[in-house]
Amino acid sequence: MKRFWVNLIGWTLGLIWLVPFMGIFMTAIRPMDELLNGWWNFDEFHPTLKNFYQAWNHPTAPLSQGIPNSLIVAIFATAFPILFATMAGYYLARYTFPLKKSFMTTIIITLALPSQMVAIPIYEMLLKMNLLDSYIGLILLHTAWGIPWITFFMRNFFTTLPIEVEEAARIDGAGDIKIFFKIAFPLSLPAIGSAAALQFTWVWSSFFFELITIYSPDKFLATQRIPLMRGVYHVDWGILSAAAIMVMMVPIGVYLILQKYYVKGMIGWSMK
Repeated sequence: MKRFWVNLIGWTLGLIWLVPFMGIFMTAIRPMDELLNGWWNFDEFHPTLKNFYQAWNHPTAPLSQGIPNSLIVAIFATAFPILFATMAGYYLARYTFPLKKSFMTTIIITLALPSQMVAIPIYEMLLKMNLLDSYIGLILLHTAWGIPWITFFMRNFFTTLPIEVEEAARIDGAGDIKIFFKIAFPLSLPAIGSAAALQFTWVWSSFFFELITIYSPDKFLATQRIPLMRGVYHVDWGILSAAAIMVMMVPIGVYLILQKYYVKGMIGWSMK
């Protein structure tokens, strides 16, 4: 009975979450005149991909340019923090050094820091470095923002791995770098996959940092282009819904690819 109720509650919550998505999906694939009485009314049903085509080739903010721009930023802003934070997390899990607890406390504090609080310092810093309106500046910004939580995540995961294998390799003469890349790094692939899925999703869905750093219309990312699809006197909700679905499908695809690693890696949050 316990399993039954748990499954029932889970499926109910899932269906509730799907209700607004179905509204967006129906708005994207149906003409607007069929939605005047509600998207759940199927007296007339003529699905079309016209809205997706118009969103992809929009005259003002085409997603055909925005999605590749977002991929450039999201891929590099995921790979860099994963590499650096994995090494930092391993060091925190395996070694001791002065003020280690204070360092960990600082990392945890940064996790609760709202991005809006540091917007002005970030803007001034990038301006002095001539990195405004540049993908390099945006990638560095997302990398710096992702390293603390990924470090904390990976440190928790490494504490769950047995240290005996590393000690045996050390006895055989392996150094710290070789132990990390030959033993610890391969064993941490589930956690890396989990962290990569989360970091990619957050970078891909980000809007605030892009808003204050990217200004050139041809450099706009996908999330910046969707608001520009609104007309001055008329809002075409079909095009907006189609654009939102296309942008949303990329992180969903990444999650499906990394799903098995994501589930295994989440153990890192629940351990010391």
